[in-house]
Amino acid sequence: MKNVLIIILTTLSLTTYGQDKYNYVSFNKLTEIEGTEFVIACIENWGKMEGLKNRYILFIDTKNGHTNQVDFPNEGYFQKIEQVKIDSLEINCLLVSAQTLDFDGKKGIDWNDPTQIIVLTTDGKQKTQLTDSKLFVSTWIVNSETGTIVITGHYDTNNNGKHDKTDKNEIGIYDLKTLKLISKI
Repeated sequence: MKNVLIIILTTLSLTTYGQDKYNYVSFNKLTEIEGTEFVIACIENWGKMEGLKNRYILFIDTKNGHTNQVDFPNEGYFQKIEQVKIDSLEINCLLVSAQTLDFDGKKGIDWNDPTQIIVLTTDGKQKTQLTDSKLFVSTWIVNSETGTIVITGHYDTNNNGKHDKTDKNEIGIYDLKTLKLISKI
């Protein structure tokens, strides 16, 4: 019994030591948010024992050093972060295309899961998912004259994980000022 207790305590102390001492943070490049005092960085926290612990976008206020963190699922992927700044329409936001949902519920988030378009304010205090969770976003473009974003994609209607003839294709037009759907084609 004494030997079992020693083994358990040793294993516990080694596990705790391995998790705390050897964690590290991976920073992506810093990006200035034009027209604001903010800079963003994509950050991943890794642990020796459990791998990726968390992933987020950090908004850094360069005037006072305050930060705001926008969390995303650990297994999710950021594909693109783009600032949309249209002064004449008073639009200044960040568009993030990311995979954040485990669609099939089996293996975690991977390349077969849908991509969503997420809108962040320039200070990172508000996060709005623009597209439907089940829409597999293919492409998108912003029209700077109208302040809209046009998004193409499909719904996997037969749940086979592939884009095929039976899937419902869609084009959505969203207003970037109100963050509302204008039209589906």
